[in-house]
Amino acid sequence: MKKAASTFLILAVAFTLACALADAEGALDAILARGVLRVGTAGDYRPMSYLDPETNTYIGFDAELAEDLARSLGVALAYVPTSWPTLMADTQAGAFDLAICGITVTDARREAALMSDGYLGNGKTVLCRAEDAGRYTSLEAINRPEVRVMENPGGLNEQFARANLPEATLIIHPVNQEIPGLIAAGEADVMITEIMEAGYYVGQDSRLAAPLIFAPFTRGELGILMPRGSEDLLERVNAFLAEEKESGRIDELAERYIYRYIRTEEELEPAA
Repeated sequence: MKKAASTFLILAVAFTLACALADAEGALDAILARGVLRVGTAGDYRPMSYLDPETNTYIGFDAELAEDLARSLGVALAYVPTSWPTLMADTQAGAFDLAICGITVTDARREAALMSDGYLGNGKTVLCRAEDAGRYTSLEAINRPEVRVMENPGGLNEQFARANLPEATLIIHPVNQEIPGLIAAGEADVMITEIMEAGYYVGQDSRLAAPLIFAPFTRGELGILMPRGSEDLLERVNAFLAEEKESGRIDELAERYIYRYIRTEEELEPAA
């Protein structure tokens, strides 16, 4: 009996020491030792991070940013699927090292986890049919029972719609990348989304318009999300983002994935 208790005590001490060593090692050291950076992404957000079903590869601004980050660390990149409703829970549970998929920096997210410095400006705006571009130019114009607003579940777009458009008819659609096409086809009237997503889809479908793309309802920044306890990784990520900005890489990605589509609409605006 004493021998069993002694063995148990030794195992308990060993486990405690292992945990302490893991904590001391830090998130960054763990990634380097593993040789793999695990990146969480919903994979449904064009042009930021999208899982192409034909090639089964992730493409977009944030996909390239994640590749740059892994390369800067000298490790391989492995994606871990998540979803907007489960993003925070997955982050806190350590399902991945960090998440990069068009995530807006908010106070709530900073209270629940760690968020990097912002690397790209964004804001909530309107995506609608081109024929309705002159109709949906304010929250008041959208906040009517006859206006059908379609959003994906669990993200900030749904939260914004519920908070600011209580009178509108809210339709929750599970597949984010299908919503612009459904709006173009008349299945809904408006999608509240970010500047970059609105600009991208306007560039892909002439039936769509983003009348408030240069006057969004909100202004914020995208950041990289990671669990608490990853302060060493946060420091490295912030340094990496500063390097990407300084080198012009962020501007290069923004031009390729976002602004070349938005500029077309800007050029169509009448001269002041």
